[in-house]
Amino acid sequence: MKTLKTLILTMMLLPLVANAKPEIGKPAPAFSLSDSNGTSLQLKDFSGKKVILEWTNHDCPFVKKHYGSGNMQALQKKYTDDGVVWLSIISSAEGKQGHVSAAEANTLTSKRKAFPSHVLFDPEGTVGQAYAARATPQMFVIDEQGTLRYNGAIDSIPSADKADIGKAENYLVAAMDNLSAGESVAKPLTRPYGCSVKYK
Repeated sequence: MKTLKTLILTMMLLPLVANAKPEIGKPAPAFSLSDSNGTSLQLKDFSGKKVILEWTNHDCPFVKKHYGSGNMQALQKKYTDDGVVWLSIISSAEGKQGHVSAAEANTLTSKRKAFPSHVLFDPEGTVGQAYAARATPQMFVIDEQGTLRYNGAIDSIPSADKADIGKAENYLVAAMDNLSAGESVAKPLTRPYGCSVKYK
């Protein structure tokens, strides 16, 4: 009987473990991924620097909104010029929307005049699941000590309309401004919007 109860309890707990989210104020989940130039990178490689993670899928209308308007590129340039590491992560599995080869990723970066520090590939979805990334775009901010400070939407208006960008509160910018001022992030957790991440 105890064995059966234990098995049932374990099965009940599995979804909780699978859906566990990284915690604000705790160390960001470690990872190692290859970038579009074939270099293997780890999060710890960027210790001492702020890191922005951007989950992306170039075919997603919500991602197109921010790249088609130039908004994402402007943010990338602003922060990388300030020494922040910007990692664009693609968790789309092979054969699913948004999956690209390394060469295709580099072509996209060039064509869109984007400024990520690196484009990283997560086709198995391991890193996406570790971060509980569920939308594209979804943004995370990690401070110099490797602590997760922000998780959520890029801004406050969940639409695919470029016209809404100027009207929205940009949560990423607000979080980065808070950190630059030595303050806690006022809104550390927001609801991400966009396309679902196309996991394996």
